[in-house]
Amino acid sequence: MLSDAQPASGLLYLHGFNSAAGSPKARLMRDACADLTPALPCETPTLTHRPEIAYAEAKAALDSLGERPLVVGSSMGGFFATCLAERFDLQAVLINPAVRPARLMEDWLDEEFFNPYTGERFRVEESHRRELEALTPARLIPQRYLLLLGTADETLDCTEAFHAYAGCRTILHPGGDHGFSRLIDYLPAILALGGHRLLPEQLKTLMNRSYTPNLHDHSGTL
Repeated sequence: MLSDAQPASGLLYLHGFNSAAGSPKARLMRDACADLTPALPCETPTLTHRPEIAYAEAKAALDSLGERPLVVGSSMGGFFATCLAERFDLQAVLINPAVRPARLMEDWLDEEFFNPYTGERFRVEESHRRELEALTPARLIPQRYLLLLGTADETLDCTEAFHAYAGCRTILHPGGDHGFSRLIDYLPAILALGGHRLLPEQLKTLMNRSYTPNLHDHSGTL
């Protein structure tokens, strides 16, 4: 069902931890927005691994999308989407979102990561945890969100997000993985939340394109 609010002025997609704008889900979102009639402005910034800077980068991209953008975030990007939605009273779609990711950083302290999209190597530090803790919203308003959860998420416990976002519109994908590899099937629902209709022939065109590897950002990323 199309949202009865004013149509979204643009779409901001936020990728997961250790991913980038070149990820399959980011490319899919750009293509879906471009295929709408008229096309919907879309931003898919590559976010740094530093939480405070990543939030500022996401906010800068948001500012270019008009007064009522729709925010879509995957995993860690779902956390940043929540931060933006709560601060600026926006609607957001969350795909297997990270819940209180500061706790995740505790398990990864001093672990080194390699970003396959940017070629960057970095180490998780205590400052990552502190910055994420400081960014975490004090409360959530369920009416803002559409939650997409894969029941077989191999990276995050989907029940945490289910309970954290209790009361919001929720779609459970049976057997769905962390990368939410069937995201393309839910594009009409995502865009409808922003008041935009993806026609069947437009969806078919997207399905005929390649978004490998299976719409995973990258194995083990958030």
